[in-house]
Amino acid sequence: VAKDLGLELSALRDRGARIVDKGRRQYFSLHEKTGHLVTAERIDREQLCEVANKCVLRCEVIVEGEM
Repeated sequence: VAKDLGLELSALRDRGARIVDKGRRQYFSLHEKTGHLVTAERIDREQLCEVANKCVLRCEVIVEGEM
């Protein structure tokens, strides 16, 4: 995420970057030491999407301050 936003890892931390999932569960998080987007827990596609052909999880990256 840091690389995609063109930020140094320290700037990502300083700006309070966080991942926001829509829904009750947080499926993704930012790894503090690398700035990588990682799964926060195991994702069970069959339970989450059931019979849907295309399974999509949406989340937003929130970074405080101007880009």
